[in-house]
Amino acid sequence: MRRLLWILLAVLTVALLVLVLQQNETALAELSRFDSASWETKVMAAALVGLIALILFRQRFSRVFESALIWLMLAALLALGYTYRFELREVADRVLAEFIPGRPVTRGRTVEIARTSSGGFSVAAHVNGARVPMVLDTGASAVVLTQDAAKAAGLPLEVLNYSVNVDTANGRTRAAPVTLDRLSIGDITERSVPALVAQAGQLRTSLLGMTFLNRLESWEVRGDKLMMRGYP
Repeated sequence: MRRLLWILLAVLTVALLVLVLQQNETALAELSRFDSASWETKVMAAALVGLIALILFRQRFSRVFESALIWLMLAALLALGYTYRFELREVADRVLAEFIPGRPVTRGRTVEIARTSSGGFSVAAHVNGARVPMVLDTGASAVVLTQDAAKAAGLPLEVLNYSVNVDTANGRTRAAPVTLDRLSIGDITERSVPALVAQAGQLRTSLLGMTFLNRLESWEVRGDKLMMRGYP
């Protein structure tokens, strides 16, 4: 490879000398008119200088070219990522929703939740800003929180009045009526949602009941997806 470069250098040098001599009648005239050489002469000279630089600094140029190519590819990836950021976010949400039970996927005003391997729907909700895992229960007339969930949501447990009779898997018990400032699932947020707080030890998981579902524009189970659509 190095020998080939030297041969090319010699050929270009000879060609440049011939071209310069042909364009000038004498050596003195050539020196006086060098600045007004033809376009072809200038191109040949530039090529000669570039080839010399390439031979002398070929290893450094190789590293520079490699680095420039890497940065160019990174810049192109960043540009593509920024251009299609919303589409990529939706794809990422869908992929994560398949691996993280209850993770909502938002598409416009519709929130989708994938069915778990147990056959139910776990829902990653936020109550008053606190993350509260819930289970969809269409048989529950209200949203029902466990003691831990109510505490995380900042509800005053010490003053709750357990005056509402409820039927659970463990039998009949009592729950305390409360009003949730915010209940959010994905991009759907409902305010002032009536709910119940179960007594300690009476409920293992909070329930997403009808006091939330009835506020939606629509909701349905379609295949393995729970589809909830909020009002604009």
